[in-house]
Amino acid sequence: MLRAITNNFAVLTLAGVALAWFVPGLFTWMTDGGITILGQPLLSVALGLIMLAMGLTLSFADYRQLLHMPRCFALGVAAQFAIMPLTGFAIASAMGLEKGLAVGLILVACCPGGTASNIVTYLARGNLALSVAMTMASTLVAVVLTPLLTGELAGAYVEIDRWNLFRSMVAIVLVPVIAGTLASEAFPKAARAISGWLPLIAIVLVVLIVGGIVGGAKDLIREHAGQLLIATFLLHAFGFALGYLSAKLLGMEPSVRRTICIEVGMQNSGLGSGLAKTPAFAAQFPNAVQAALAPVPAALSAVWHVCIGSLLASYWRRQAARDEGASGAETKSETSPAG
Repeated sequence: MLRAITNNFAVLTLAGVALAWFVPGLFTWMTDGGITILGQPLLSVALGLIMLAMGLTLSFADYRQLLHMPRCFALGVAAQFAIMPLTGFAIASAMGLEKGLAVGLILVACCPGGTASNIVTYLARGNLALSVAMTMASTLVAVVLTPLLTGELAGAYVEIDRWNLFRSMVAIVLVPVIAGTLASEAFPKAARAISGWLPLIAIVLVVLIVGGIVGGAKDLIREHAGQLLIATFLLHAFGFALGYLSAKLLGMEPSVRRTICIEVGMQNSGLGSGLAKTPAFAAQFPNAVQAALAPVPAALSAVWHVCIGSLLASYWRRQAARDEGASGAETKSETSPAG
């Protein structure tokens, strides 16, 4: 049951967005800042829980594993923080997006990969170990690179407080991931017992966050729907395509190509929308309308990347099954006694 729900996260995301569009109140409580826990907005707490869930699936051995695949790992992380940020900036510039939309698109493009990419990699018959390692590494590296790249690229539209963004990344990303890993090492049996539920928890929280932003910005989305849908689609279409191409040009095997393609094309949209929604980030804009636009690209980004990723996973899974079937038939033919 859990696997069936997890494997259909694209459908859940689409259903959540559709429901949020017609009944916003079911989701906006997650993102409107009306609920706080220990003085922190519920949205920030939810993002921290997603990162904590990721940390609970990791061990020190996973960190050490990065040393055994340096070439694949280096390509994946470099592509993640080169292809997507530059693509986001190019699209925002070429389409002449308004400040809020442009900054929001660039911010989500500068975010690391999300845990959803691990699920898609598994379905696509990619290299799951590499996917987990890349997600973990890009998340840790993003603590520094997301503020730096966002400040550099989005600075063309509005002055970005990189130090504040860095502090948010440490609090929302770094601390929960490390805490989760430490808890996993200290209480391995407990971590294994709940590990099956963690992807589901992460997906539910992401759907609630995305739905809350879509529901709360319904009028703005309607007003800018054309630009938003095209810009966010192009961001992820180029990300998937260029990620795959870069791995192919460097002679990576098919399973690694698929993995890097997925890791580059799928961003942590929940993190991007959450960062854009923080009061300190919103305060950087000259007016409230532009500040309200900034989280919207990340919300629509979540819809596009799970749709594209799921379609690719379905295609590659069928292709792998055909290849295995053909290989099995060939082996059987070779080992059959001559008539």
